[in-house]
Amino acid sequence: MSNTAQSNLLNQWFSNPRKDILSGLVVAFAMIPEAIAFSGIAGVDPQVGLFGAFCLSISIALVGGRMGMITSATGSTALLMTGLVLAGNMKGQGLGLSYLLAAGLLTGVFQILWGYLRLAYQMRFVPTAVLSGFVNALALLIFQAQLPQMGVNLHHGEKIVSSHSQQILPTGGQIPIVWLLIIVGLVIIYGLPKITRIIPSQLIAILLLTIISINFFPNIPTVSDLAQGGGGLPEGLPRFFNPFGSIEQGKVPFNLETLGIILPTALAISLVGLMETFLTQDILDDMTDTNSNKNIEARGQGIANIVSSLFGGMAGCALVGQSVMNTENGGKTRLSTFSSGISLLVIVVLCKPWLKQIPMAALVAVMISIAISTADIKGLKSILKIPKSDTAVMVMTFSVTMLTTPHNLALGVIAGVGLAGILFSRKVAKVIKVSSREINNEGMVYEVTGQLFFVSKVYFLQGFDTHNHPKKIIIDMNNAHIWDQSGVAALDQIIRKLKSGGSEVIVEGLNKESLNLFDRLGGLETSH
Repeated sequence: MSNTAQSNLLNQWFSNPRKDILSGLVVAFAMIPEAIAFSGIAGVDPQVGLFGAFCLSISIALVGGRMGMITSATGSTALLMTGLVLAGNMKGQGLGLSYLLAAGLLTGVFQILWGYLRLAYQMRFVPTAVLSGFVNALALLIFQAQLPQMGVNLHHGEKIVSSHSQQILPTGGQIPIVWLLIIVGLVIIYGLPKITRIIPSQLIAILLLTIISINFFPNIPTVSDLAQGGGGLPEGLPRFFNPFGSIEQGKVPFNLETLGIILPTALAISLVGLMETFLTQDILDDMTDTNSNKNIEARGQGIANIVSSLFGGMAGCALVGQSVMNTENGGKTRLSTFSSGISLLVIVVLCKPWLKQIPMAALVAVMISIAISTADIKGLKSILKIPKSDTAVMVMTFSVTMLTTPHNLALGVIAGVGLAGILFSRKVAKVIKVSSREINNEGMVYEVTGQLFFVSKVYFLQGFDTHNHPKKIIIDMNNAHIWDQSGVAALDQIIRKLKSGGSEVIVEGLNKESLNLFDRLGGLETSH
């Protein structure tokens, strides 16, 4: 290894060791409740989310493209897993987890592929309105997933309950107590930062609510009630787990039928996960005034998700909140991300008895705060000020996500981008302009300005008087550009109509690209 390479490696890992290690420790405390809560959303034991958080953090520290960014189990990916886990458990006990891990492996393969196909470059075409609709839908879905733990039995809540058949939910007199603890938790989460930010307010809220519930309300649901057998918390280090095998062993067969079941979920997770990762990457790049490679990050996320799935952890992506927290606490290098993963596992193993006693109300308060911070509040406040087209795109993204069953963030994004493309094309189409003037009472000049393509061809054709046939007609294309076959066909159509009326037609000023396209597609012979 050259001296330069060694120097770069040292800078990426050990240029800021004290702050990186301390920041990683603080971030680990904030990751634990979220990993447990996201496991509940997905319908699996807490250890699946915790193992995922550990494996993802360690792996991405080694192969990621953005230093100091935190990757873990997330709400956006967990929401996409609920339907798959439920369908798997209906087929047989334990199959939900095996399907989930198999989907995680395929997710990693897709993300590695997206990295090599440079998908990150295509993210430039995702408008801000789509991202706003995406995060608002994500925020609402995270909030809705908490309703069963709040004792709210709406239709969506019934679905969540059915996917958590082993989970104990609050009933009767427990519900007012749970609501009271949630409110207290939210007051702590939003009030404490006004006094001090030394310790994350979410962590303080969990600690205080746990003490209150142990001493005064011992019968309300806790983390140990998430699943039978002690809450499914880790007994030790994650072990290698192959999700493929016989159904009798609680595993899924390695065949095309399994591929058909996991493919939609894996594809959705791969795209939604990368979208949230790239968004987080942009935020950190802006905060630190640096640049990072999104395509390397996509491949790193894919590798990390494969590693996580092979060791019994759920797939995930970058966390906006924890990544910002890490940066604000001084975490800059890969060591901070690595430290967060190691610290998380150590805390979980050593503090397991305490973690079991965390009331679910505390996690609900944390998840509600995450939902609020996830939503684009600024965008919602200015919804009457932004262009109507942007509002339409945001509403489309949000609506498609919420109306699909199960809720599909990927389809929402695709619908939003599609509508944005249509609305943009309509705007660009009206930019083209055709003006005319007579010359020597025997001829006519049509000056074309703008972009000629499939949407604007209608306005282009309307600019010509095909019933008037002077001796000579000049079509001036100096300030125009032909982009596609529809544009060629439109110009060819006008030339034919004018010539059929007896006029001599001359096309002037076609630029090189337009002329090559016109000639290649068999347009009529032109003068230039």
